[in-house]
Amino acid sequence: MRWRLGVVGSPIEHSLSPVLHEAGLDLAGLEGSSARVELKSDQVVVLGELMGASFDAVSVTMPLKEGAARLCASLDDVATRVGVVNSLLVRNGELLGACTDGPGFIDALGAELSYDVANKRVVVLGAGGAARGIVDALVHSGVQSIVVEGRTTSRVHEIVERYDVARATLAAGTSVDLIVNTVPIGGRLEPSLHEGVHDETVAIDITYEPRMSKWRALYDARGCPTANGLGMLAYQAARQMKWWWDTPIDGAKLMEVIQ
Repeated sequence: MRWRLGVVGSPIEHSLSPVLHEAGLDLAGLEGSSARVELKSDQVVVLGELMGASFDAVSVTMPLKEGAARLCASLDDVATRVGVVNSLLVRNGELLGACTDGPGFIDALGAELSYDVANKRVVVLGAGGAARGIVDALVHSGVQSIVVEGRTTSRVHEIVERYDVARATLAAGTSVDLIVNTVPIGGRLEPSLHEGVHDETVAIDITYEPRMSKWRALYDARGCPTANGLGMLAYQAARQMKWWWDTPIDGAKLMEVIQ
């Protein structure tokens, strides 16, 4: 079989997913290719038409993660909980969905920074599809508490109401162990250090263009351990491709091809 892979979303022209897909195909000993397809939020129906006809499996990025989940005949456990997917697969004529963002984020923290989130106090900035997956993974990895902050109150509450340890506001005087920025670059205000940050606060910006965002640079200058989203991208892709092909893929080797 020659795999027809792709990545869908908007904007999509700078996505590194095709590079990862082709590296993963090599690692798995499979044949295929990958393409970028620009699709906006009102083109979910088009995505459904492409699956099976033009693609066997795709990576899904913003703003399609919620809409893509509604297309699926079946979802994995994470996607069922959070209502978004970042992975689609056609199998036996059915469209299946999975969400590997959050588990990939946890994998990347361990691989890049040897960081264990258990019992940590976390702040997540943003309440979109990526935030949903990351919050879910953090909660299921045993964080002590997690605060979700976003501009749309209803979306924030939709996330925090799912988890006993999640809140919409940080209690005064709370020290922050880990802060994660999931807000798209185009939607950010001028960055500032968050309340509760200290020298050992780990700051992760899940964007990777630019590699050193203004937000990350601010925390880097503060002396905090920081990282961009390349690690999450590589390790979620490793989980995604394991789901597609039932073949283990080394996230560290994927990371090598995009650094």
